[in-house]
Amino acid sequence: MTGPTDRFPVARPSLTELEERYVVDALRSGWISSQGPYLAEFERRLASRCAAAAAAATSNGTVALHLVLAAAGIGPGDEVVVPALTYVATANAVAYCGARAVCVDVLPQTWCVDPAAVRAAIGPRTRAVVAVDLYGHPADYPALRALCDRHGLLLVADAAESFGATLDGRPVGGLADATTFSFFGNKVITSGEGGGVTTSDPAFADRMRLLRNQGMDPRRRYYFPVLGYNYRMTNLCAALLCAQLDRADEIIARRERVIAGYEEQLADEPELARQPVAPGVRRAPWMAAFLVGAETDPTSRDALARGLDRLGVDSRPFFVPIPDLPAHHDPAANCPVAADLSRRGINLPTYAELAEAEVKTVAERVRTALRAIGRPVGAPYGPAAAAGSRRSRRAR
Repeated sequence: MTGPTDRFPVARPSLTELEERYVVDALRSGWISSQGPYLAEFERRLASRCAAAAAAATSNGTVALHLVLAAAGIGPGDEVVVPALTYVATANAVAYCGARAVCVDVLPQTWCVDPAAVRAAIGPRTRAVVAVDLYGHPADYPALRALCDRHGLLLVADAAESFGATLDGRPVGGLADATTFSFFGNKVITSGEGGGVTTSDPAFADRMRLLRNQGMDPRRRYYFPVLGYNYRMTNLCAALLCAQLDRADEIIARRERVIAGYEEQLADEPELARQPVAPGVRRAPWMAAFLVGAETDPTSRDALARGLDRLGVDSRPFFVPIPDLPAHHDPAANCPVAADLSRRGINLPTYAELAEAEVKTVAERVRTALRAIGRPVGAPYGPAAAAGSRRSRRAR
């Protein structure tokens, strides 16, 4: 029975004796660096799961993004369209190439990049579009695919948060020209650090493999025809990921139950809005995501987070919009939906080992924290509350 002193972290990896066995096997084999049988096996299995022709393992998800853009030849003077609401790595990878990230707004119905905003942002310098599957929800790839084909642009999927998601039955990883993944410690499957790229273009995959290995010619050792990078994954990380792939369906199912539990138990709470899910989408259960308060509410999310912290529940705010960050500051960017979501969004603890009773405990603490903000749980909020307040003043 959980008590008020129990603390719930926002994330925790799901690790078992299977992961230990695979990592020990790799350790004892002596193949602990960037060569070994687990690497080839992981790449094969990642490509297969994503219905892609090839996969390239990388040391993390950020370098996976940079590797894709570098392999496509994107450089100074080029522009890449990205959503305003994403983790900073999406825009950083563009900057690493010397290119400019053009930030556009997201859709309130999916929290993913708005294809109409992408269309309006395409100009003579545009070379690529990076869509982000925010909080596990796939972007509108059919619409983006049509746009990119029409303008001859590279379509990249940043699927750092969406391993295991599908769109109209098709897995993320096979919906764009190239798809990047992160296997950081808080992701659906993890190797602590780690990343990967999937693609159905074998020549593009070969180019990425060349660049990730310092640009060394695969047919001539220590000859480097191009400037490359050390973006390789270790065999130890790949061993851990092979075990995670063995358990991926189980991990996903358990995380789905956690998010469903929150959404069911908090469904009657008018101050919370659950993550929307578009028709045909099976989102990846990365993190339970809610909006707090009415649109443009500047205080309730942070007040809830502070209350949850006092009650032993860790939480995360949504990302700060890219144009608001010093390294990518763009006062001309007009992204009101991204700004509103960023102010109101919160993530609750989400991990496979969170038991049903613990989910209930967290939900109860959410209700307690909401009461402490100053409005009774279940009381009208937003327009209805404002109308009631005006009627009360008139009665007095």
